[in-house]
Amino acid sequence: MERNMRMVLALFGVVTAVMLQCAAAQTVHVVGDTSGWIVPQNGAEAYVSWASDQTFVVGDTLIFNFATNAHDVLQVTKDSYDVCTDTNPIGNPITTGPANITLTSAGDHYYICTYGRHCASGQKLTITVSATGTPGAAPPPSTTAAPPPPPSTPSPTSSTTPEACAPEPSATPPSASGPTTSTTPTANGPTTSTTPGQVPPPPPDSSSPAVSGGFFVTILSIAMAALF
Repeated sequence: MERNMRMVLALFGVVTAVMLQCAAAQTVHVVGDTSGWIVPQNGAEAYVSWASDQTFVVGDTLIFNFATNAHDVLQVTKDSYDVCTDTNPIGNPITTGPANITLTSAGDHYYICTYGRHCASGQKLTITVSATGTPGAAPPPSTTAAPPPPPSTPSPTSSTTPEACAPEPSATPPSASGPTTSTTPTANGPTTSTTPGQVPPPPPDSSSPAVSGGFFVTILSIAMAALF
């Protein structure tokens, strides 16, 4: 039994907290404050000024204080609001005051009084209802610049051109056929110039083995011819 009582008390506490939270989230707006819902002396500007000081959220309540059979309140479209006509009503007119209207949707809402020229004289109201209270401002764009990329290290450049290492060939190769003689005509007669070429090898020395061998073969041939 004691356990059941604890469960009931806990459930009652949760329900009470939810109801309090809902009551705190909803706001009751008395249209026109102490003046109520009447034909204002300074025209529609009176209700425009009143609405500009309010914040309307889905779930809030509007209270239109007026005398029954003297005024009414009807929600209409913007076009009907602008020309003060009830040809496009949203719901039925409320003729018994005070009238309580709960805001059930976000957006622009328009209300008029349909009696005589009350609307044309300024007894009309337009409000803007938000879904979640005062809309939060969009976060400003980030101004932090992205870090620059790390500098690239240039790779060492090595010359791969063969000409950079190859020796430069001689402009005039040496002559292999010996000295070259050229004749150049001048005013005093032809002039002969000799260009040294490759020096020929010296003749064999008479004391070389080849010369001695040749001389011995010649003597031997003469001796054999004398014998025969």
